[in-house]
Amino acid sequence: MPRVKRGTNANKKRSKVLKATKGFRWGRKSKERLAKDALLHSQSRAFKGRKEKKRVFRSLWNIQINAAVREHDLTYGKFINALKKKNIIIDRKILANLAKSEPEAFKKILEEAKK
Repeated sequence: MPRVKRGTNANKKRSKVLKATKGFRWGRKSKERLAKDALLHSQSRAFKGRKEKKRVFRSLWNIQINAAVREHDLTYGKFINALKKKNIIIDRKILANLAKSEPEAFKKILEEAKK
């Protein structure tokens, strides 16, 4: 019988984990047990981070809209309320982008909401 060399799957799994933890600090990049644990934690944080990113960006858009609206003697809350009453459906991302890059178009929307 020829000799059977084993462990290729285990080696692949181990190297895959260590490759994913490249750049981690201390033993978490080189020791299998620590790397596996670090990887589990990092993946859960990455999932949470993707959810948090949406919250952070929405608050950033709100701040940008508020800054642009206050130049025209209005507050963010009153502006959004006016938009809802006039049935102007533009999301905050687009409003913030307009306020930053095209102030004339934003001013027209503002005047339409004020009417």
